[in-house]
Amino acid sequence: MQRVTTICYKTLDESTPICFDAYLRPEILNSKPHDAKLAAVVYFHAGGLSVGNKTSWFPKWLCERVLELGLVFISVDYQLMPPASGYDMVKDIQDLITFLANNEITGLERPVRINPDRIAVSGTSGGGLCVYLAAMHCSPRPRALFSLYGMGGNFLIPHYFKPKSDVFFRGRELLDAADFSEFTHPFKNGPLSPVVDSPLSYYPQTNDKPGYPANPRMLLPRLYLQQGLWLDYYTQAHSPSLSESLLWASGKSSEKLDDVIPSEYRALFPQLHVDKSWPATLLFHGTSDTAVPIEESRHLKTLLEKAKVPVQLLEFEGQEHAFDYEPNSEEMYSAQFHLAAEFLRDRLAN
Repeated sequence: MQRVTTICYKTLDESTPICFDAYLRPEILNSKPHDAKLAAVVYFHAGGLSVGNKTSWFPKWLCERVLELGLVFISVDYQLMPPASGYDMVKDIQDLITFLANNEITGLERPVRINPDRIAVSGTSGGGLCVYLAAMHCSPRPRALFSLYGMGGNFLIPHYFKPKSDVFFRGRELLDAADFSEFTHPFKNGPLSPVVDSPLSYYPQTNDKPGYPANPRMLLPRLYLQQGLWLDYYTQAHSPSLSESLLWASGKSSEKLDDVIPSEYRALFPQLHVDKSWPATLLFHGTSDTAVPIEESRHLKTLLEKAKVPVQLLEFEGQEHAFDYEPNSEEMYSAQFHLAAEFLRDRLAN
């Protein structure tokens, strides 16, 4: 039976704690010396960086396999946009790794310490982007990366900066930006307070929209992609709009899109920071993903291969976004899930 404990790794403005849940099997504690430092897999939740928390879309299949390996599984909250920018998330990720390197995890049968040199990072969708940011900005770097349909493998594609007038996400309706004025720039009610935990919520069957998201933040990533402004919220480059600059440059054959990105934002673009020191990487992606195109993972794989970084991309034919949360995923993808566990085991071995 697994144990779980909640630890707050930092506080914003002395009032907003940011926490993680640590999972561990007690028999591992019994088999290790009291001064042993354990290896861990840190997981960043999905939600397009705008919604969710450490229990949202929880990857039970991954957690169970990590625990079977005798590792600690850590699921993390982080700041959400808006009002946070990618730089706020980078700071959260750095602070988390620093906390794990210097503090005990309490609330279990006995305190546990994590070995900062034996940490792998994993994440889905927007959480996959957090994985890439960890590779770019954490010291020590993670030992390995496991990203499932992660954003950020290639931000310089029209998906992120071209406004959409046709249905593009799972065949669902286009959204009316007027319904989200609280969350769109310029914010009608003034600056938003920090958000680190925005749970999923759906209307009940008695509502005229049964099963539809009741938490408006659940729709923000789709709205920002529909408007072609997702990168503006990620970088906070609204005036002038980074997205509009990229859209303009994309129509000019003489313009290289990466040259359009101002220096102050380049640290948020993973594709601009791939080198030979990047950790070994495993990528999962569905070929029919309408939220994060598979071209992103393919592009990142190509960059990593050129840098001679160990990388493997498993493509799931015909699968949409979040395919591993489907009810029959364990039966359909047990071999691929086993491969992911082997990858983590091998990379986190002593």
